[in-house]
Amino acid sequence: MAGLNVTATLVFVFFFLLVTALGFWASRWRAGDLGQLHQWGLGGRQFGPFVTWFLLGGDLYTAYTVIAVPALAYTAGAIAFFAVPYTIFIYPYVYLTMPRLWAVARKRGYVTAADFVAGRYGDKALALGVALVGMVATMPYIALQLVGMERVIGALGFSGTGLMTHAPLTIAFLILAVYTYSSGLRAPAVIAFVKDAMIYVFVIAAVVIAPIKLGGYAHIFAEAGKSYGSHAATAPLLAGPAIWPYVTLAIGSTFALFLYPHAMTGVLAANSGRTIRRNAMTLPAYSVALGLIALMGFMAHAAGVKVANPQDAVPQLILTLFPDWFAGFCFAAIAVGALVPAAVMSIGAANTFTRNVWKPFVDPTISGEKEASLAKLVSLIVKVGALAVILFVPTQFAINLQLLGGVWMAQAFPAVILGLYTRWFSGRGLLAGLVAGVGVGTWLSYVPASGTWVPVHAFFGHGIYNGLTGFVLNMVVAVVISAVLPNDAPDETAPADYLDEAPATPATA
Repeated sequence: MAGLNVTATLVFVFFFLLVTALGFWASRWRAGDLGQLHQWGLGGRQFGPFVTWFLLGGDLYTAYTVIAVPALAYTAGAIAFFAVPYTIFIYPYVYLTMPRLWAVARKRGYVTAADFVAGRYGDKALALGVALVGMVATMPYIALQLVGMERVIGALGFSGTGLMTHAPLTIAFLILAVYTYSSGLRAPAVIAFVKDAMIYVFVIAAVVIAPIKLGGYAHIFAEAGKSYGSHAATAPLLAGPAIWPYVTLAIGSTFALFLYPHAMTGVLAANSGRTIRRNAMTLPAYSVALGLIALMGFMAHAAGVKVANPQDAVPQLILTLFPDWFAGFCFAAIAVGALVPAAVMSIGAANTFTRNVWKPFVDPTISGEKEASLAKLVSLIVKVGALAVILFVPTQFAINLQLLGGVWMAQAFPAVILGLYTRWFSGRGLLAGLVAGVGVGTWLSYVPASGTWVPVHAFFGHGIYNGLTGFVLNMVVAVVISAVLPNDAPDETAPADYLDEAPATPATA
């Protein structure tokens, strides 16, 4: 490894070992019986506004934010900024809906969104459909975190051939797997404090130092514009056909984000509906950072960064702008920014499998201890599945991994979110809509000629996000079939369950 950057690597390893130690120590923080699923997988439902802010921020603003969004900006221009309005749209929706979901989950002992669906509609098949969509959608999202880690490890100078190409990444993820198994949700909750502080230091340094070194933002935008103009395949800067993908990506992603098992896990781990509302008001601070991070795609052009893989744009920009020791710090921030959400994602998927696949269909009498043990095992399997995505799915545009998951996840919106307010829809109608939306969204996303996945399909010359197209079909099918086959199954919830300020005894199931 003659090209290894020793100084940057030593700094990187130091911070990686620091968060590893924190991950193992976390099992003692706010100690609970980690042999119970709600303790291991939801942290005992005890996180207040401060911890929840860091946990949700660490969970939702990921390697997608730091690697994939700037990579899209580097390749396609300002369309990458669709991620900014979508992370702003989502918080009023979270403010209104998630406290209701938290309340009914707390009172009924629900651990997952599919738990709520099963109780609300009395339909195990619909709950299974929501659970499977959540687990499958999580795989490419975890894989995106792996892409981010792999790019920064490569930027340090690690190299190899064959299986050795992925050796550092595999070692890092094995460590993640072990402390997630040991500490559950407490591990990413603790590490999120370090992750967020590191990311903010990195971002602030970049937005201050880059303009100084690159001749100011006017020069940065001018140089980026020249680069985009030099190759016709690149999407224009918010002009012409790019506006429809921009708008529909923002709207469709809004429907999807908080339905992912990992986002749901962060919400249900809160200690009150008030905590969720406070975070809905303060989490947009991360969206400010997201907008600044997206600018790094433009900065890379101004810095003369030339890479074959756009995911390398930010790592190479960091090496250009900063001394080796601070580059190592930035790379560690990105790697930790991948570890935290990857841990929560694997926990969310494990909770979902245990509660909504195994328990109702394989072992209905499973004990609480066995539930937790099974979830721990599944959290390891999920990580292996994400590694397989890296090996077999093209990742040149890593942002497509997240957007593909969003195509599927948006289809759970009618069953989960509308179910918080009405039971007019029937389980059979919602399941048919879910299947139709997922099927069409997947069919539109796959390009057989190249074997790739793309999130946008053109209709009459306008690109529309496949998740939104599937969602529209989903709603039409759900309405029609629910009208023909109304709901006749019992609803185990009561109106008072949705009032998060009402006094209640916390469920421990």
